Amino acid sequence: MRVHHLNCVSACPLGGALMDGVSTGSLRGRLTSHCLLLECRDTLVLVDTGYGLRDVHDPHGRLAEFFLAMNKPELREEMTAIRQIEAMGFDPRDVRHIVLSHLDFDHAGGLDDFPGAAVHMLADEQAAALARPTRLDRMRYRPQQWGTREHWRTYPQSRGEAWLGFDCVRALDGVPDDVLMVPLIGHTLGHAGVAVKRDEGWLFYAADAYFYHAEMDWQRPRCTAGLRFYQTLMEKDRGLRLQNQQRLRALSRDHAREVSVFCAHDFREFERLSGRPHQLPATRLERAVRVEESELTH
Repeated sequence: MRVHHLNCVSACPLGGALMDGVSTGSLRGRLTSHCLLLECRDTLVLVDTGYGLRDVHDPHGRLAEFFLAMNKPELREEMTAIRQIEAMGFDPRDVRHIVLSHLDFDHAGGLDDFPGAAVHMLADEQAAALARPTRLDRMRYRPQQWGTREHWRTYPQSRGEAWLGFDCVRALDGVPDDVLMVPLIGHTLGHAGVAVKRDEGWLFYAADAYFYHAEMDWQRPRCTAGLRFYQTLMEKDRGLRLQNQQRLRALSRDHAREVSVFCAHDFREFERLSGRPHQLPATRLERAVRVEESELTH
């Protein structure tokens, strides 16, 4: 399996260095929408979608004004998942499965760009998104992005197997067995991570279980003030969120040689794994490099 890293539209949140730790001299920080494209034997699998084409063309009709103003996403069409997949030389119709960490607007905006894909998520995430009981829920969960709801497939988060200290981990119907869904409840009530097995070890996409790379420092975990506030604002279960961060730190410490843990929004992690600046879309060169890397490991 070849893994391609896509930044599917950056956010530029108010706060500058208080958000990303480095954007001095600017009122805006930089956060990625880190997604994965998995090149399997006979299909493509997308892990999260970031923002989609319709978000780019009609942001005020699709997204909450509060988050547009606060996060100011850089809505460039060439950064959407579908355009990057095309630029790499793939046919977007070959994306037959989308594995969603959760249904927040910046993770599910591209669902409509892949109308033939089955969409996999935890059942409690679907239930929470459909209920939308609070004002914040109505801003984060956007039914305008759910034109493919008939293709949603849900899984109970109380069933599965143990995996490296995590419970109820499971494979998904029709998706290669090298892709596992790992419940990481807290940010939302149905939030999940996605583990991907490669020859050289596991990639573990923790999505929004944490936001800043230094939160995975076992001895002295730390986060910028802005992202600490944002995580608190968005959390649905604080106790479980912090507990899962602790489990992720333990995983990073105890299995550093076999597991690479990363989140959705830290641009440093994206650039380390992708090998390119986060502002640039993937291209045919990206695909060629991944092919060469795969051949060198065999």
